[in-house]
Amino acid sequence: MKKFANWQKPTFDSKNMTRWNWMCSYHENLKIGEQTDIGAFTYINAKHGVKIGENVQIGSHCAIYSDNTIDNTSGKVVIKSGARIGSHTVILPGVTIGKGAMVGAKSLVKKDVPDGEVVVGITAKPMQK
Repeated sequence: MKKFANWQKPTFDSKNMTRWNWMCSYHENLKIGEQTDIGAFTYINAKHGVKIGENVQIGSHCAIYSDNTIDNTSGKVVIKSGARIGSHTVILPGVTIGKGAMVGAKSLVKKDVPDGEVVVGITAKPMQK
């Protein structure tokens, strides 16, 4: 079952904004899978590449960085199919979020998240079972 009957890949205006009010710098380096939903006011820096799989949900007000000038890190960010990213989350360069993984709202993700894992916090850590 498809989530969106008429899902379309995003297009960007002269300010790198989409019609859904999220933006991407270096959008030519953004790869996005079908049926993916990115919340309003999210910022993506794809200078070194960002790949987002199919059926991914990213909440509003998130930030995804492939380039971080604060600590001079860079690297491709990968968010695999079916992952869920809570609102107000920051994902730093070089991180891979695994298939079906979930990141709680207001988290800071500095390390890879394995497939199916649920992480929360600053910095994001697995939830206790």
